[in-house]
Amino acid sequence: MKRNKRTYQRLMAIGDVLVSEEVVEKRFACELSKCKGACCVAGDVGAPLEKEELPILDEIYEDVAPYLTTAGRRAIADQGTSVYDFTGDYSTPLVDGRECAYTTFTPEGVALCGIEQAYRDGKTDFQKPISCHLYPIRVAKTRQLEALNYDQWDICSPACSHGQAGNIRIYEFVKQALIRKYGQEFYDTLDQMVKQQENRE
Repeated sequence: MKRNKRTYQRLMAIGDVLVSEEVVEKRFACELSKCKGACCVAGDVGAPLEKEELPILDEIYEDVAPYLTTAGRRAIADQGTSVYDFTGDYSTPLVDGRECAYTTFTPEGVALCGIEQAYRDGKTDFQKPISCHLYPIRVAKTRQLEALNYDQWDICSPACSHGQAGNIRIYEFVKQALIRKYGQEFYDTLDQMVKQQENRE
């Protein structure tokens, strides 16, 4: 994963959450058959973690471990289920500076999340880190506010094309993640604000 700090001129405010114009205007929809899950492999740090997720990863690790690669389990044994990285935040450990330690691979070479596989099999009720679920949105925080920004990355160009073809906005693509983090009312309010803005234009 890469970290990207960006600022935007136009923002929508919902309570103490600011949503950038790109999140509601850009089109995006993952197409794993083309990108091969590159966001789980590329970058210089692992997936960003919320502090409240750290004990959860410790708690569920025994249920998740069977889904991971040998290299992934070794990395977690050496580094822990989470690390305090050079950016000053917590993130998932990496395997030799490459893929997230929780990454698994299909026979076709597509990177998947071992945590999510365990979740889908009913082994845990934790789906995956919220930063992964929200991607390509990244959350920037201050003491008072959170800002939802689009983390544009060239490895996601297939997702941009796929989203454009299906007319799927970023916030629509990550609907379930937004509801998971902020609640149904937040998503409904955002969706209504977008549609009202379109009607005015």
